[in-house]
Amino acid sequence: MRSPRALPDGCLSTPKWEIIPTRTLPDMTRRVSHTNTCHKLLILLGFFFFHRRSIETALALLLIWSPSISAFALAKPPPKANISLFPLVTKGLEQPVFVTHSGDQGQRLFIVEQAGRIRILEKGRLLPTPFLDITDRINFGGERGLLGLAFHPKFSNNGRFFVNYSRAADGATVISEFQVSDTINLAKPAEKILLTISQPYGNHNGGMIAFGPDGFLYMATGDGGAGEDPGNRGQNQTELLGKILRIDIDHGAPYSIPQDNPFATQQHGQEIFAFGFRNPWRFSFDQMTGELWAADVGHYRWEEIDRVEKGKNYGWRIMEGMHCFKPSTDCPQAGLTLPVAEYANESGRCSITGGYVYRGQQIPHLQGTYIFGDYCSGEVMGLVNNRVTVFLSTGLRIASFGEDATGELYVVDHGGGVYRITGPPAAKLGQAQSSHRKSELPNTTHGSEERDLFK
Repeated sequence: MRSPRALPDGCLSTPKWEIIPTRTLPDMTRRVSHTNTCHKLLILLGFFFFHRRSIETALALLLIWSPSISAFALAKPPPKANISLFPLVTKGLEQPVFVTHSGDQGQRLFIVEQAGRIRILEKGRLLPTPFLDITDRINFGGERGLLGLAFHPKFSNNGRFFVNYSRAADGATVISEFQVSDTINLAKPAEKILLTISQPYGNHNGGMIAFGPDGFLYMATGDGGAGEDPGNRGQNQTELLGKILRIDIDHGAPYSIPQDNPFATQQHGQEIFAFGFRNPWRFSFDQMTGELWAADVGHYRWEEIDRVEKGKNYGWRIMEGMHCFKPSTDCPQAGLTLPVAEYANESGRCSITGGYVYRGQQIPHLQGTYIFGDYCSGEVMGLVNNRVTVFLSTGLRIASFGEDATGELYVVDHGGGVYRITGPPAAKLGQAQSSHRKSELPNTTHGSEERDLFK
């Protein structure tokens, strides 16, 4: 899809990039940086001087010849925070992409399968009958499919819930409403379509939907796909692509526009809440503060975390993370809101998966920490004192995180599993529907890997 640029191989050149295809939902291809040999030798030389107590010489070498690690060399390591994963289900799921709760104080988790089904995990058991099956309406494959699920804040009273999916006929994004049937674990098949958004390409579909503390429904859309946002849709304030949208589903037909939406008075784009996104695959609201956190998948170099506010412009395609993109230098930054954090695509990382601010009770040392991950590296990370920290390497393809009513968090493996995040030692929190045990997770390491990923 993208061909790597030919770059000089000198010691002062930018590290080379190679394209690596992945099966990631947020972006189908990624470039992973590989520091060239000369960079590696200079880094080793720097550490040699450091070992010989020539600190000034070491720092000079590292800062001048290897700027990509200078922040790491000078940074104070963040505190350790041990976590582990407890498998809830590792069999019987087809490419799960999300897990959530219905807010009715029950013990059910609802798992979204990309192919078009919503499954129920109740008391550790995956129910055989789907809660909802709309596989016949879904364009499934690549980054398309059933991508998002949100239950109405008053679901226990009105039985309403909402989904985000790719339409079978043309891949258009559809936001639809469904209702639960008289059988609590089964939804009615009839749908009420609220919003349809044409997709010019097959990738960058966004997918997340969630209710905010204001009771409005928020939706994430990608920039329409292809590469480098050829239509500059992220910056177009009359298009719904490359945005966070907000609508009122309790009034109007089929919805109304909140009066304080930033573009509520214009003819097009009234649904826009914030703009300038590439592919904000997952976002969430802090249960305590109500703040909106979004992880925007980068083009090929930088993954970013945004604290989203109404009417703000988050930069794409002018910037990728905190760096100029189009143009590549001296880009106009007036009026842009930069990310609160970013990390580089290297060491196997390729695509950020947004998570949640932890507000549970089981892991006190994570309280208030924004938890997220990377689809390709399988790392669970956290934002600690505005620093990206790797908490756990899992070997999983982290498609999503989830949150239950008590604030406890979950990891969704696109390969077919759902895991609860726990503290060490991992307590027996329920009977997993699998023969796997925590110690059998692929390539799992425990503890906090103290890396500064800001470059």
